[in-house]
Amino acid sequence: MIRVVAVHTAMALVEPLTKIFKEELPEVKLNHIADDTLIQEVIANNQVTPAVRRRLLSYYLTAADSGADVIFNTCSSVGDIADLGGGIAPIPVFRIDYPMAVKAVNCARRIGVISTLSTTLEPTRRLLENQARIAGKEVVLVDGLADGAFQAGQGGDSATHDRLIAEAASRIAGHVDMFVLAQGSMARMEQRLSELTGKPVLSSPVLGVRGLRKFLKLD
Repeated sequence: MIRVVAVHTAMALVEPLTKIFKEELPEVKLNHIADDTLIQEVIANNQVTPAVRRRLLSYYLTAADSGADVIFNTCSSVGDIADLGGGIAPIPVFRIDYPMAVKAVNCARRIGVISTLSTTLEPTRRLLENQARIAGKEVVLVDGLADGAFQAGQGGDSATHDRLIAEAASRIAGHVDMFVLAQGSMARMEQRLSELTGKPVLSSPVLGVRGLRKFLKLD
């Protein structure tokens, strides 16, 4: 049986991803490594620190040592480290947001990037720009930062979290053809934002797992 280790910088996606894997990749054994001090340090410093980089890379190596066949990186804020880890770990590191980025650049030219953290915007933008270059396409990226939404969500105020995301999307809806949700934890807003703005909205969890299935050649 193929074994996948999902590496998380927060706890929000552990349970949802377990459910998605059971539905989309039931033939794969999934384990998790989660350390929410990683995203806390990224937020506190407004960047991925050397200490976060070292710890994350050590988790990749731990996953490989445990017998994993693939590492599934679930945090877009550390996407650049996931790319780096692919050249350091002895097994592939697959980014949860990679299939979303590929689909976005193939379907739209003006893409709104919605995020609740400023630290997630730049890594997501770089991923989209890189995929556009690979596809030979030009894209216009428009930032939609839902400032304060992450903190509201962490504090248990889901209503404020959702409202701030909706407001961020509404502000830029007239300038984009499609939205991407930069964090997997925002996936439950996908349908609501699409109905609110009339624009397609992509999120990473289901697309990421389906992309991993294709990567593993299980179709």
